[in-house]
Amino acid sequence: MIPVVTAVRLTAAEDRTALPLLVLGPSLGTSASTLWGDCATHLTDAFDVLAWDLPGHGRNGSVPDRSWSMGDLAAGVLRTVDEVLAERGEAGATFGYAGDSVGGAVGLQLLLDVPDRVSGAVLLCTGARIGTADSWAERIDLVRSAGTPALVSASAQRWFGPGFLEREPARGSALLHALQDVDDTGYAQVCGALADFDLRERLGEVGAPVLAVAGSADVATPPDSLRQVADGVRRGRFVELDGVAHLAPAEAPEVVARMLREHLLGSPARDGHRTLDEVHAAGMQVRREVLGDAHVDRATAATTDLTRDFQELITRYAWGSIWTRPGLDRRSRSLITLTALVARGHHEELAMHLRAARTNGVTVDEITELLLQTAIYCGVPDANTAFRIAQEVLADELPGGEAPDA
Repeated sequence: MIPVVTAVRLTAAEDRTALPLLVLGPSLGTSASTLWGDCATHLTDAFDVLAWDLPGHGRNGSVPDRSWSMGDLAAGVLRTVDEVLAERGEAGATFGYAGDSVGGAVGLQLLLDVPDRVSGAVLLCTGARIGTADSWAERIDLVRSAGTPALVSASAQRWFGPGFLEREPARGSALLHALQDVDDTGYAQVCGALADFDLRERLGEVGAPVLAVAGSADVATPPDSLRQVADGVRRGRFVELDGVAHLAPAEAPEVVARMLREHLLGSPARDGHRTLDEVHAAGMQVRREVLGDAHVDRATAATTDLTRDFQELITRYAWGSIWTRPGLDRRSRSLITLTALVARGHHEELAMHLRAARTNGVTVDEITELLLQTAIYCGVPDANTAFRIAQEVLADELPGGEAPDA
């Protein structure tokens, strides 16, 4: 039984055909627009974004009259994608994929069922096995007896990281209302498919590049679930988002969008088709995303005839050619950069890149570990100075206390 999935187009009609197709999968109990809407605003300049809704969810009013498997759901998604590709004049072409929770499980299924069709995948807050048969049976019983509104309170605690609902009440409310509106039978059918879903023994068959993204506060699919995916596939990479729980695209839309662009597009500097102006523009965008608009605006305003060529060199080659390469994510590049700056004693740059590292998802605990490591391999005096600078830069995030003194 192949269920119907409803396509939700998130790219303006006039912009679609010139861009590569990106398919976005939802989490159980959410709709495509509430989960991915904010994230998609940071993607539509680079992709034709096609999201989809589960049976009985969001815009999908179709609910099959009998149960179906995760393989059946993946077949339904592929059927919808093929219809869109045919409209684009690209029948049978490849596409990029990203999915959260059950959407990520569908991504894994597609990577196995049609390996020649998925060019790369970003799998968020998911796993090769999610929950247990007993836990899904309990969920099904609850929904059948009390309906999806009975899930709202527990989901408000499980879905979001600490403080999210206070920071983003409108976004959180939209997601919880989407859950309340889900058809009970459609929700139960997804639970039934997840109860039988287990691809742990087949991860080694996945050959496409996979980025596995975990939320540090996710109790439904904890980080070890994503590490298992990243370690199990042939070309996997793992990233953990600090303070994020189960709905990463809604909780950290800009960060997730950036990771999708990096992983699925790769480095445009390597395709041989960009002009120097395009490299410079890409570099300026990355520089602003990492260092912040205020810093870049100050540096631009301070540019003189003497320094103009140097500023363009930095933007074009450091940010446009190196920081856009796909081989390392920005978090890893920040860790490497911090180590190099400590080793060379570039203290002004170290302060700037400590702030950038936090933007790129490096935690304060990880910065502490990095500086301890530099004490061994770079020298205690270098690390002592670095700790003092970190204490000043990160003062608002740290408990009181003085930096160590050698």
